[in-house]
Amino acid sequence: MIDTQSRSAVSAQNTEPQLKKTLKARHLSMIAMGGAIGAGLLVGSSTAIATAGPAVILTYLIAGLVLFVVMRMLGELASLSPETGSFSTYAYRYIAPWAGFTVGWLYWWFWAVTAAIEATAAAVIITGWLPGLSQWVVAAALMVFFGAANLLSVKSYGEAEFWFSSIKIAAISTVMIIGVVALAGGFPVTHASFTNLTVGGGFFAHGIGGVFTALLAVIFSMFGAEIATIAAGESENPREAVIKAVNSVVFRILLFFVGAVAITITVVPWTSITPGVSPFVTMLQSLHIPYVSTVMSIVVLTALLSCLNASIYSSSRMVYSMSLIKDAPASFSAVSRAGSPRVAVLATAVVGLAATMLNYFMPEQVFSFLVNTTGAVGIFVWLIIAVSHLRSRRIHPLSEQDAGEVLRVRTYPYINWALIVFLVGLLIFMGVTETHRQEVLISTGVAAVVALVGVLRHR
Repeated sequence: MIDTQSRSAVSAQNTEPQLKKTLKARHLSMIAMGGAIGAGLLVGSSTAIATAGPAVILTYLIAGLVLFVVMRMLGELASLSPETGSFSTYAYRYIAPWAGFTVGWLYWWFWAVTAAIEATAAAVIITGWLPGLSQWVVAAALMVFFGAANLLSVKSYGEAEFWFSSIKIAAISTVMIIGVVALAGGFPVTHASFTNLTVGGGFFAHGIGGVFTALLAVIFSMFGAEIATIAAGESENPREAVIKAVNSVVFRILLFFVGAVAITITVVPWTSITPGVSPFVTMLQSLHIPYVSTVMSIVVLTALLSCLNASIYSSSRMVYSMSLIKDAPASFSAVSRAGSPRVAVLATAVVGLAATMLNYFMPEQVFSFLVNTTGAVGIFVWLIIAVSHLRSRRIHPLSEQDAGEVLRVRTYPYINWALIVFLVGLLIFMGVTETHRQEVLISTGVAAVVALVGVLRHR
């Protein structure tokens, strides 16, 4: 039954209006980087450092390994069949239609709410420079602007993300180079030393528990790299582009996440890092580099706008793909002359705008609840990817020709089961941790309701 429905879905997809395939390999690589590198690294890493101490380096290594495995699995699936629906389509094909329905709608909702969060955070920075402006007006204007921008051609989106990501990468690279120079004694006033990795209670200052407590925030900060496989469906050479993007993005993310954090807490003691304040600002200020706060605010703003742009793009493409198999309103499959799914983009932007308004007028009553509904969605998506890949090899074993042309996961199926156990364990850990209990319970409840709707929808 699953195979028949999957073939019907593909057939339907081939008869519907198609998106333009104008993205290049460089766009996909930067889209993946832009989705993963954001305020979670630039600012949120300070909380991870305070939670784990110097052992946060291990936290980032573990999270990077998990991301590597997930992206390799998704890369194999996407290189075999690059599709705009990505893991939602693979879940439909290799697990069951209700699974594709569930993960698709959860993913759309996650990014629609995230768009509101990013617009709000960006408005805070902008009104800090221009205090005469109202924060909610600026946030709403940003949502409208990027919603309109996504109605343009996908190549415009790809170019915007390319330059947004280039700015972020250049900034992090500069921080790392300055840190290395400081460790080499290039600054007259500095306490840079490898001994900083053992101050304040030693390398495991908060024990091994601190490593795993910080893991939640770190893993969530890396979520977004999978957007590249969604964009692959609109690239000129989908298979070649997705292979290149997956191969490059994982190692780049490991370099920038692990490398930047490790260098920072070697240049300055981790005890001097304040949660909520960019650790890179703290490091650069300790070296008496001028205009650090202003420059980093610009970089953080760039990261927020990049994520806002990517949020609208990825969520609109997901519901567009679902509309082709009748799991979303048929109107969402309407494509403009520019090659943009205009109704899907407008619907996503409207939901994001509504959530932005709720954040200002009912932050505690409604918006905090909306944010909690997305708390564990990233883990759900990665679980679906792991199971889809596991079943894909059983249903359609790789031929010798396929094995030479795709990103093959060579430790199958053991790595699949290891990842599944790890992610389930992470969900359980969230459930027993007071600070995350509410969000995992609410988001799990929402996922269960969506899954039930999916089961009834496909009976």
